[in-house]
Amino acid sequence: MSTQDQPGTPQIVAQRGIQPRHGELMQRCRQQLMNCLAEHLSGVFAQVDDTLFEHAEKAENNQLQGLFFDSMRAIRKQRPHIERHYHQYIAQQFSAFLDQRDSAHLAPAQELDAEQLSLIQNDEYEESLQVTNMVSRVKARCAQSLFTLEQRLALLNGGAALQENANPCGPHCVAQGFCEALAQTSLPLRIKVILYLLFDQHVMANLDALYSNLNQLLVDAGILPNLKFSPQRAAARHASSKASEPTSAAPPAAEPVSGNPPAGHASASGTAGGALPELMFASHPPSDPHLLFSGVSQLLHLRHAQPGSELLPGGQPSMASLAPHSATETYSADELLAALDRLQRQSAAELGQRLQQPQPTASLKRELQEQLAAFSQAPEQHKLAEQEADVIDLVGMLFDFILDDDNLPDSCKTALSHLHTPYLKIALQDKALFTQHQHPARRLLNSMAQAGVLYAGNDDEAGLLAKLQWTVEQVMQRFCGDLQLFHELQNEFNQFVATLQHKVELREKRAVEAIKGRDRLLGARQLAVEQITRIVTRQALPSIIRNFLELTWSDVLVFVLLRHGQDSHTWQRSLEVAEQLAWSGTPLGSDGQQRLQKLRLALLEDIRKGLELLGGYHEEGIRRLLQDLVACQHAIQAKQPQLADRLNPELPNSPLGAMLGEDAKLLEEQPSSGLTPRAQALIKELEQLEFGTWFEFSDGQQQRRLKLSWFSPTTRNYMFVDHSGQRVAIKPVTLLASELEQGLARIIAPERQSPLVDRALHAIYRVLQRFSGRNAPRQ
Repeated sequence: MSTQDQPGTPQIVAQRGIQPRHGELMQRCRQQLMNCLAEHLSGVFAQVDDTLFEHAEKAENNQLQGLFFDSMRAIRKQRPHIERHYHQYIAQQFSAFLDQRDSAHLAPAQELDAEQLSLIQNDEYEESLQVTNMVSRVKARCAQSLFTLEQRLALLNGGAALQENANPCGPHCVAQGFCEALAQTSLPLRIKVILYLLFDQHVMANLDALYSNLNQLLVDAGILPNLKFSPQRAAARHASSKASEPTSAAPPAAEPVSGNPPAGHASASGTAGGALPELMFASHPPSDPHLLFSGVSQLLHLRHAQPGSELLPGGQPSMASLAPHSATETYSADELLAALDRLQRQSAAELGQRLQQPQPTASLKRELQEQLAAFSQAPEQHKLAEQEADVIDLVGMLFDFILDDDNLPDSCKTALSHLHTPYLKIALQDKALFTQHQHPARRLLNSMAQAGVLYAGNDDEAGLLAKLQWTVEQVMQRFCGDLQLFHELQNEFNQFVATLQHKVELREKRAVEAIKGRDRLLGARQLAVEQITRIVTRQALPSIIRNFLELTWSDVLVFVLLRHGQDSHTWQRSLEVAEQLAWSGTPLGSDGQQRLQKLRLALLEDIRKGLELLGGYHEEGIRRLLQDLVACQHAIQAKQPQLADRLNPELPNSPLGAMLGEDAKLLEEQPSSGLTPRAQALIKELEQLEFGTWFEFSDGQQQRRLKLSWFSPTTRNYMFVDHSGQRVAIKPVTLLASELEQGLARIIAPERQSPLVDRALHAIYRVLQRFSGRNAPRQ
């Protein structure tokens, strides 16, 4: 007995089911939906290992890297279960639609207030946000095909209008099914987010074709073949569905609409605008490239609805503002690419002269508009499609960022700016330029920019600039759509940079080895000076003995320490010689004088050996110096200090001082007591810095970027090298902290060292946030 025949079962319209004459048609739609989703879901799992491996290579620590590797195995093991659950979910939702059953999954999503949101677990909220974002993007992109598909399904539904998110083929059902499938796994949120991104890239991004095919299938079957898309009606239906349930079972009438709006175009208050979740723009630029590009695209879309949208941030004209105001038709993709081909050929022919000046983005846009108009039969009636105009604006903002980038020298900016046209062609045909770090064209641009930042200031700058210009010429002259060219140029450019890098690293290694040797020398000298100072300050000594100990014997101690070490007998005996010589220069009693007589020969012999080790003394000079020292001892013991004061031989210059040069001043103690609390805190931060950190120093009007190459734990001095690896400066930690505090030095933030395209897209995202009124909240 059927459900309708059971007693007490209400006879309601929602249970009447799909009419038999449409049953076969709906089964064909169901089969097409299931086949499409199965194909693209396989693409998701085919990409998982590569994506997780890429994340593992960039992991901040071993624990996170292990998470990515473990998740590869877990996903491979759980893949059949995820796929089975997903297909079951989709089939159940479609069956519920065919049977007209009321389903909790097909009920319209309810608005949650702040109090309700606070009760949702963080992971669940993050996943729901992922689903919301994916669905919103598809609704904005596929507004036309979704509207017409839902009207045709409503007709098959016996005239009942579909509730919000009740389309079994709609993006909400497609995305929610994946969420439900992942809920059955134990994968951590971080891995789920990656899977959502892959699902968005492989499944949600291909729904356009599915909806087009389903519409065509229904049109061929005679279901509303003349239905046209009305943005206003679609927006009104979207608003009314939230206000109340439909009171009429009659399907919406097909409404003829003048013109032919492009797919996905809707009013700002309708699907394309109002459906955008506010939370997408309430944070810093997303780290995931797919989300970042999606956010930039949507912020550009929002910009069109604002006053003054004819100008982009920075004052450049938007591409749409250059089109005739009377234009109603759009140029085809072939017409646009043909115009860019002509511009590229023209630029390549004149590149020899143009390379000396940067390529302005505004002039290129005007040239492109002129090229389109020149080859159009009705230029006043044609304009670019909004999506293509947005891509042109985005690429223009990317190259504006290059021209404004403080990291790049002007010569490199000028060379790279001439890649604008070929990179615009790539962006129009392949959005992966913005979403894949390993895209060959993106890698080449990043590599050239990074080489300019790292090596443009050294002796090989002319060679680097010539290589940059040659690479730009190759792209301009040879690129015709085949990305293999960028692989070839990348390999060749990498070989050139590797040679350059080897030279720089060799110079830096030599500089570090040299400073390490000098630091050992400085450390030994510091210890020797401390020991001599301890000895000579205990009593008043004749000038000849004091000068000899401070100016000569301290150098002997340095060489003994470096040669034999601090624990050696030779080092201990050399200190003992200094002690005995100082003792001999003080008045002694009878016992002391007798002891001095016994020690004198051995003392003089050790002094002779020390002077021979030091060098700089010939035999006659050593003999006279020893005679003067003995004469000083006799004068002091005879209580005739005035005679001792007359003995002041001219000692030769210290060979150690000549070796150290200005570095000897680094031994001077840098007072830390006078530093501010801020400077003292900076010293602690500096002690944690890693080698390779870049600093920017300001000297009047000149700025220099130098790399921290080495830190001396002995003298607490920091050595900096330039882009060529040459030693440029040695700064005591107290001086460096003071310069940081005064703004004369600053540490270059790590994000400023990230790849060029990444920095550009993040900067563009932030600028568009401000101009669209979607600023991230202040922390």
